Amino acid sequence: MPQKKILICRSNPVAPDPRVEKEAKALVHAGYSVDILAWDRTAIQPMVEKRSGFTIYRIPICARYAAGILNLPHLLRWQIALTGWLIQHARNYTIIHACDFDTILPVLRIGRLFNKVIVYDIFDFYADHLRRTPNWIKNWIRHQDLRAIDQADAVILCDDIRLEQISGSKPRRLEVIYNSPEDEKAFLPAYQPSPEGLLHISYVGLMHLERMLLEMLEILRHHPQWTLDMAGFGGDEPVILEKLHTLPNVVWHGRVSYRQALELSHRADVLFALYDPMVINNRYASPNKLFEAMMLGKPIIVAEGTNVDRIVKEWGMGLVIPYGDMEALDKALTRLSQDTLLRNRMGKAARRAYETHFDWKIMKQRLIKLYEELNGA
Repeated sequence: MPQKKILICRSNPVAPDPRVEKEAKALVHAGYSVDILAWDRTAIQPMVEKRSGFTIYRIPICARYAAGILNLPHLLRWQIALTGWLIQHARNYTIIHACDFDTILPVLRIGRLFNKVIVYDIFDFYADHLRRTPNWIKNWIRHQDLRAIDQADAVILCDDIRLEQISGSKPRRLEVIYNSPEDEKAFLPAYQPSPEGLLHISYVGLMHLERMLLEMLEILRHHPQWTLDMAGFGGDEPVILEKLHTLPNVVWHGRVSYRQALELSHRADVLFALYDPMVINNRYASPNKLFEAMMLGKPIIVAEGTNVDRIVKEWGMGLVIPYGDMEALDKALTRLSQDTLLRNRMGKAARRAYETHFDWKIMKQRLIKLYEELNGA
């Protein structure tokens, strides 16, 4: 049986998935053989795709995003398909790296049967992430998730504040690996800041109404001198696009590659990550956009009462507003458009946070060290 061979399981098509791809590359560079098993909900991605150093295998099962309980039949089909794939290829892997709750139960079941080392990587605590699911199902998922944390050989969290979220569990090994991007700033096109009074904004991410996307579009309607790049996908995409397409100062890019996402963000003067704090998972959020803002040296606007507001305030790298307050958002954007020195100062503070505490090089070493401990166990 091959030694040091890892299978990463993820319930999206990894097209892209920055965190999964970074972890795979880091482990390949550390001498491991890595494959990724992914769920392609669109059924349009290639079933096998070679990347730099690793291979992605995709199981095509059509399903909508953010459909709540309506996705249950598709989720069960994914669980069955994942179980079958793991049994069929059990001899090919020594370590199985399960991402989030929708992969961990089959991984634990089959991993224990075939004596595999199991790593449970929690991007979002699943019960708190569900938007349209009955509470009794969420409570059952929470109970099962805490049991899975106890049973895995190691658990990875994307932020130390999530220790509160998994309270009641007793992980055997625990590591915190932030959603930091690799440092790509030097390889991106030169940034041209907007002159005073103008502002270029960027948003690349999930199209969810609770991220103040409609409010942002309304503000752009009242400030035709400002511009906005938007890209991504998600359950609320139709209603967002209906409004977006009426605005000449907003450009829709659709679903883009990770490289394109970074380029869109890099040419912006300001980014935003406005999550509803009433959604429990948002209070523990550690979004890519925050760390991309750090790496790119961009000020960011975030919502009060979420985990990200703590980080933004601590480092002085942006502005914090009450969630849902469109007037406060308008004032924050106006302030940044009129004060180019403030934008520059906050951007430098963001970059300093990245270089000293959140650089992917630091996170990469944590991941490799964890795997070294597991491989020697």
